[in-house]
Amino acid sequence: MLSTIIMHARFKFLGVFLLFISCNFSENNNPPVKTTSAEADKMYNEATALYNNDNEKAFTLLSKAESIYKLKNDSANIASCLITKAIILNDIGDYLSSNERAVEALSFLKLPEDSAYLPSIYNNLAISEKNLKHYTDALSWYHKALQISSDNTQKIVIKNNIADTYGKQKSYSQAINIYQTLLKDENLQQREIDYARILDNYNYIRWLQNNSYKAEDGLLRAFTLRQKINDKSGLISSHSHLAEYYLHSDKAKALYHNNEKYRLAKAIKNPNDRLEALEFLVKNDTGNHLQNYFTEYQQLNDSIQLSRDKAKNRFALIEFDVEKKKAENLLLQKGIAQKEYQITKKNILIISISLGTLILIITAMFWYKKRKQTMLLESDNKLKEQQLKVSKKIHDVVANGIYQVMTKIENQEYFDKEKVLDELEFVYEKSRDISYEKTTPEDKPEFSKRVSALIASFNNENVRTYLAGNDENIWLAMKEFTREEIYQVMRELLVNMKKHSQATLVAFKFERKNNIIQIQYTDNGIGISQGITFKNGLTNTGSRIEAIRGEIIFDTETEKGLKIYISFPAS
Repeated sequence: MLSTIIMHARFKFLGVFLLFISCNFSENNNPPVKTTSAEADKMYNEATALYNNDNEKAFTLLSKAESIYKLKNDSANIASCLITKAIILNDIGDYLSSNERAVEALSFLKLPEDSAYLPSIYNNLAISEKNLKHYTDALSWYHKALQISSDNTQKIVIKNNIADTYGKQKSYSQAINIYQTLLKDENLQQREIDYARILDNYNYIRWLQNNSYKAEDGLLRAFTLRQKINDKSGLISSHSHLAEYYLHSDKAKALYHNNEKYRLAKAIKNPNDRLEALEFLVKNDTGNHLQNYFTEYQQLNDSIQLSRDKAKNRFALIEFDVEKKKAENLLLQKGIAQKEYQITKKNILIISISLGTLILIITAMFWYKKRKQTMLLESDNKLKEQQLKVSKKIHDVVANGIYQVMTKIENQEYFDKEKVLDELEFVYEKSRDISYEKTTPEDKPEFSKRVSALIASFNNENVRTYLAGNDENIWLAMKEFTREEIYQVMRELLVNMKKHSQATLVAFKFERKNNIIQIQYTDNGIGISQGITFKNGLTNTGSRIEAIRGEIIFDTETEKGLKIYISFPAS
């Protein structure tokens, strides 16, 4: 395992922010109607002090501070909160959510005056992508961070991370060139902790490239230096590299270094390195304790995964709760007066209904003519079934497609009329494709990213959307038909919410238990007080859930809002 420096908040990022942020904080679950930037500053300051000691409380304070900064349109401090939250999410293994916060932080920066934030944001994005094993993307972000960094120490960290990523790609020559250049740097030789790290990594990579390379002297020099300065994290890395190096030449030394790695990882409460050490013992120790190692490995692995899943859900709900309180506070201060927005919305709605009706009539006429000419022997039931299929496609492509265009318009203070017309024309062309039963090959992204993008597209200044548990692992081994059906179900729920619920907060939670996927939809809208009327999208929703052998339950007993529970087999 190559040792890397995580150049997050531990590395100048928080220190830079604290130079120009002074703060006040009163931890109050019901903040007063009047809020000041000083309160948000104090929350941010306390959150940075809690980092690595109580990340859950730090994340809560950052979310509250972010909410206040947004009321003040303080874009630089909004970005500060978002990137610090991204760092915490990266630490708990929620890499996709970390990327979302980091990219959102970029959108708030005003360049060039806020360019000091960019190296930390780019580096965090690089680390997320590397942890996701997207090494090419990681290298791209690292090179962007290096290009704009002006601090020599920061540059050393980034170059080490770049070399480490090349090593994971097995591009050993490129990694070695970087390490050799760094080792010649006189400034590096004055920084013992960095020098030991790069010396260790260099010799390890040289050995990976060519197992006949005599790496022992270099690895032991780095190990001795780390002992001298009591660098415990660095010693874990040295023990790991030495264990691998000795494995085929001196197994007793290999097991010694691996056991020392295990002991240190346990002492500093590093479960991931401890898990690696146990995996090494399971594979290579032939003694009497193999079963004990295997049992401990399984228990620790399950514990780490459970802890990560719980943390992801807790942090998503923290943001949801903070935004809920913000929405309630805003409703007390001001009404929602958006006459011009309502007129635009109604006009687009009229256009969408008219266009949808016209296409529906044209499509129905086409199918009737085609049946009359080529399917005279088909039964009436089959015709009805085909018409229903076309109707569902029109609902998906036209109604929901146009509604997504509406949503984009709602979320933009200024919008390009030509771009809107282009998007409407695209929907029209897609509807023509339906009429002629054209199939369009798609180069679709990972399904979890499609889900994130769908839910995020309904996020605006009046409606905040949240999701928890949307890992790609949730959707593994799922049939394409099931994916598309459940994607349309989620879109129909969001469209229905936008049209009817008056909700300001919407949340999706995803879980997979055994071979069953469970989805919980929650909003704080007006709910369903007099039973459910199945029209249009809701009718399609019911038939889609039935088609994938699933179940949908509407919880109408809640005092406010609506909860919907969906479950279906994953395969």
